[in-house]
Amino acid sequence: MRSAARSRRRFLAAAGCGVLLAACGRKQHWDLDNVSSVLPALRFDLVDDSGAKVTAASYAGKAVILYFGYTHCPDVCPQTMSNLAAAVKSLGAQADDVRILFVSVDPARDTLPILRAYTRAFSPQAVGLTGSMSEIQEAAKRFHVAFNYGAKDKYGNYTVNHSAAIYLFDRQGHGMLIGSDQSPPQAIAHDLKQLLAD
Repeated sequence: MRSAARSRRRFLAAAGCGVLLAACGRKQHWDLDNVSSVLPALRFDLVDDSGAKVTAASYAGKAVILYFGYTHCPDVCPQTMSNLAAAVKSLGAQADDVRILFVSVDPARDTLPILRAYTRAFSPQAVGLTGSMSEIQEAAKRFHVAFNYGAKDKYGNYTVNHSAAIYLFDRQGHGMLIGSDQSPPQAIAHDLKQLLAD
């Protein structure tokens, strides 16, 4: 999506060449784009798919993949979630140290049961997040995620145009990496292993 490309370019332009160094000060090879100098720390106030209030602190100690989408998405979201799920599954026993946080940008249709069924269909490590529109907009703004709604058809169906970036955070919630719906599972898994090892 064009909005995803713009979001990705903004981060990369701000990051510059200095982000080739990892936060620990030693050189590392990342398959995704290292934007640790400009990606904000993980922060939000939302509700998980079980109905519990959650914040970034709820996932402390886990490496987190953050993705904004919606369950009625016909192509980009399921492809991205499939890639994320495959990457996490490939980690074996370390998979439990990762959480895929899927933030719905369509709270009107993405009820808690729908969100839970959708995310768990991809991975046991995936959690659906929602909230009021203002809470979702605040979280989206923090990570430069744009979304807007298409016109409803005669049946009330509509699409949601949204950024397709994925964001990776280390166990302490520091923003580290950015990828896209085109990032292959192998690349995501490679970088997750490094995040978990640090």
